[in-house]
Amino acid sequence: MATRVDVTPAAADMMRRLRGQHGPLMFHQSGGCCDGSSPMCYLEGEFRTGQSDVLLESLRIEGVDEPITFWMSAAQFELWKHTHLTVDVVPGRGSGFSLEAPEGVRFLIRSRLLTEEELAELSA
Repeated sequence: MATRVDVTPAAADMMRRLRGQHGPLMFHQSGGCCDGSSPMCYLEGEFRTGQSDVLLESLRIEGVDEPITFWMSAAQFELWKHTHLTVDVVPGRGSGFSLEAPEGVRFLIRSRLLTEEELAELSA
């Protein structure tokens, strides 16, 4: 089944840890302010989404009861709609707004173009 967003095992581990510490989580893909184009992790509902945002994926992470939603602004999605995103985590300090910042790591996006097959499946 085609997806727009996946996570690496290291990112999934950090999501489980953050979920255990803080509660339900969500992501919003930054559009370039503050920390470049980093995925920002928040408590679910802490970042207000609305009609100008697109829900890219409801991530199912083993060991996390509820899905972790992954959002992007509609304007940014228009530019990235042909792109598959993989959330990873690396050492280093990212934005102070994202929940992983105090852990000495930061989430980042690894991307690739979606295949024609994936685009067709996601459009259906």
